[in-house]
Amino acid sequence: MAAGYLDILRARHAARLLTGTLVGRLPNGTAPIAIVLFTRAEGGSYALAGALAAVYGLGTAVGQPLLGRAVDLYGQPRVQLPAAVLSALGMALLAVAGFGSLPLAYGAVALAGVATPPLEGGLRALWPTVLGSEDRVHRAYAMDAVAQEVMFTVGPLLVTLLVSLWSPAAALLVINAIGVLGALSVVLSEPSRTWRSAPREAHWLGALRSPGLLALLGSFFFVGLALGSITVAGVAYADDQGRESVYGWLMAALGLGALIGGAVYGARQWSGPPERRLRVIVALLALGYLPLTLTPGVVAMTVLAGVAGVFLAPAIACSFIVVDRHAPRGTVTEAFSWLVTTFGVGAAAGTAVAGPAVELGGTAWSFAVAGAGGVAALLVLLATGRVLAAPGHSAVAVRGSENDRNGAVEPGFSSGHQA
Repeated sequence: MAAGYLDILRARHAARLLTGTLVGRLPNGTAPIAIVLFTRAEGGSYALAGALAAVYGLGTAVGQPLLGRAVDLYGQPRVQLPAAVLSALGMALLAVAGFGSLPLAYGAVALAGVATPPLEGGLRALWPTVLGSEDRVHRAYAMDAVAQEVMFTVGPLLVTLLVSLWSPAAALLVINAIGVLGALSVVLSEPSRTWRSAPREAHWLGALRSPGLLALLGSFFFVGLALGSITVAGVAYADDQGRESVYGWLMAALGLGALIGGAVYGARQWSGPPERRLRVIVALLALGYLPLTLTPGVVAMTVLAGVAGVFLAPAIACSFIVVDRHAPRGTVTEAFSWLVTTFGVGAAAGTAVAGPAVELGGTAWSFAVAGAGGVAALLVLLATGRVLAAPGHSAVAVRGSENDRNGAVEPGFSSGHQA
């Protein structure tokens, strides 16, 4: 299992790009908790903290596909680094100005969200150039999904450490400064500087003119909804048990399950169309969420949370392959950014729905939202099976055809669309 990932990391530039991207995304991965801690330290209410976090999330949802399209048009360095600096300046403005002016605070958070650089989509656009063979690219997608789980686990811990050592304002400043350094490391690398998107057809819809991509986005809205609802349901369950630490155990189990699932998924080669494989994985994901509605004792619930997380990272990794196959030529960064946006909007919707579900029917109902989200995601994939069966141009395939023309096909390289 480890040998396959080591093979990826030994490729020239791969470790630097993965590390730089993860570091560059720290501000985005830690923004909700950093904003909440800063707002409370400044005497603001939880309602204000939630509203600011929501504005940041909305800004990110709007900015990611727009900046992703700009990357496809103008290249990575021209977009990623200025965006990272602008986003960091927005958070710095919040940290320095505080809440003397609420409109200024909201504007600073909105700026930070909209300007969040699309490093995630940018990395996936670079993998075909860096790794060459399709099998290695697909393994890198799985490693990417696993690394995300690590980042979302380590990031909040880093914020709380900085808060305890200095202050919430310092945490905002330091995390965003680190994020700029991560983005800088990526854009100064040779693959990022020399990467150019394939020629694209001018169209106002951009990547969204792909029916297959729209089908995938529709499904992953509900995957995001399921995951977002679990964060609220977990808090409600911990309250029922009378122990706040229970929430941490549930989230840790969920993350550990995702890490294990992603590592196992990426360790082997898969045959057959990834669209069909995605349907199976999402079905198993939904099946893992449903038993959470039983809300048993803490030990059993922690085990169920771990099982529920197993198929999340494989579903995300497989979705990357499907995006790559269905993104219209020249829109790969934008397409990946749309996936990030849709997933994030779904997660926000899940938190919004799970809250009233707790009030109406208790903790079990809030976990039922997660199960319903998983089932809805599967139904979308089943209903759009014909659309998803007709992929467009894969970034790996485009790269392969260029190598074919140059007479430099790498061993094991395929210019076709099979996963």
